[in-house]
This record gives sequence, structure tokens and C-alpha cells, in this order.
Amino acid sequence: MDRNLNSLLKWGIEHSAPAAGEQPNGAPATTTTTTATAITAAPEANGDTTTTTTTTTTTTTTTSAVAAAPSGMSSAASRSQLNPEIIAALFGGPSESELMKAAIEVITSADADVDAENRLIAFDNFEQLIESLDNANNLENLGLWKPLVGLLGHGDAEFRRMAAWCVGTAVQNNERTQERLVAVGGIAPLAALAVADAETPAVRRKAIYALSSAVRNYQPAMDETVAQLGQLGHGGAGSKVDASDMDAVDKVINGLRNKVNEAAAASTAV
Repeated sequence: MDRNLNSLLKWGIEHSAPAAGEQPNGAPATTTTTTATAITAAPEANGDTTTTTTTTTTTTTTTSAVAAAPSGMSSAASRSQLNPEIIAALFGGPSESELMKAAIEVITSADADVDAENRLIAFDNFEQLIESLDNANNLENLGLWKPLVGLLGHGDAEFRRMAAWCVGTAVQNNERTQERLVAVGGIAPLAALAVADAETPAVRRKAIYALSSAVRNYQPAMDETVAQLGQLGHGGAGSKVDASDMDAVDKVINGLRNKVNEAAAASTAV
């Protein structure tokens, strides 16, 4: 059964009306009936005695607390909640996977009527979506890694910056996506952007951010980054940097950042 459908079924059962004789929190109701009879004798005027019998019935309903929600938690809070994916399935809205695909389609659309502003809005939405670990992992299943890495070579600097930002978000603290970035050849264009003198400082900084996220605790990405930087004349091509040694990683990343800051300061001084 589809995971969302299964969750919907569970949610429906938990929120269904209680059965007869059961309280909303699932506790059974107990009913106690007590009957009392009173006999009174009253004298008549002629000296006879009249006897009156009165019967009183009292019904008390009690509820067992055994099945109640834990102290400090309401019954509503103890029930499972619907996540956005399930709500989308319930009401027919797009899932987050569909939104991710739609965003990339807008960004890469060949339709001239889609202006740069709307494309960048789609980019921003995409970046927020892949902050979720599940969505970042789903980039591979949706076939979105190649178009995303391809956008690192976009003709507009703002698009290159957003692409590098999205890559950095997707691979942060995530070995699965770090592996995918290396597999699709994403390290080489990031390294090129990071050291390009002609590139804008904003793009270079996001490319360095992406490299920093990609190499930490993932040796294949670290090795590829060192190799690419060496080919570009930055660092030793044959040097070995331990991806689990944060001081060593910081030395590489901070070296790149310092070069950007120096270039930015030089251009401002001119």
C-alpha cells in the first residue's frame, strides 16, 4: 500500500467517532444504577392509616482513566498528525516531489514568456524544498541532479549563484547526496567557479560553500576537489587531505575564501 494512503487510513481510524458506550479518548463508560424504596404511613381523618410506597432510581456514569491520554497531553495531541504530503494526497494538491520537478522545469524552461524574476523565485522555492533531507535524497529519483549541476554553467551570474547554493544545501551533512554530486561530475564546475578571477564574488562564495558541504566527512569528494584545484593551479594536485580532519578541511576552504576576499578588496580599491 502507498505510504501516504496507509497514513491516511491510520489518521481516519484515529479520528473516527467513538463507538457506543465509549468515551472520545477510548475509555469505556461504566454505568451504576441504584434503586431506593421508601414506605411512609399517614393517618386518615377516620382513624385509618394509609401506606405510600416511593421508589427512587439513581444512575451514575463513570469513566475509567486507564485508556486516557498521558498527563499533560490532550487526546487531540496524542493522535498522529498529517504531514504536507498526506494533506496533498487528501485534497489533491501537488506533492513536494512534484513541486521540485515543477521548479526545475520553470528554471530551465525554453519559454521566453517565463521571465528571469519568476525563474529565480522558482529557484528560491527549490532551495527551500531541498532543505528537507528526504527531498534532497529524492533528487536522484526525480532525475534532477544533472539539470541542477548544469545550471552552474548558466549565462546569468545570479543563476550560477543559486545553483551553487542549492547544491550546497542538498549535500550538507548527507553522504548519499555527496556521493551523487561526485557521480554526476559536480565537483569540477564548482571548483572552477570558486577560483575564477572573472567570476563575481557572490558566485565564488556560494561555490566555495557548496564545496565545503560536499567534502566534509566524504573522502571521494575531498580527493576530487583537491585534484580539480590542483589542475586549476590552486594547491598541490598530489596532496592528500583527510576529509574527517576539520582543521585540514578548513585550511583548504578558508584558503579559497581568502582569495575571494582579496580579489573583492582589490576591485573595490581600483
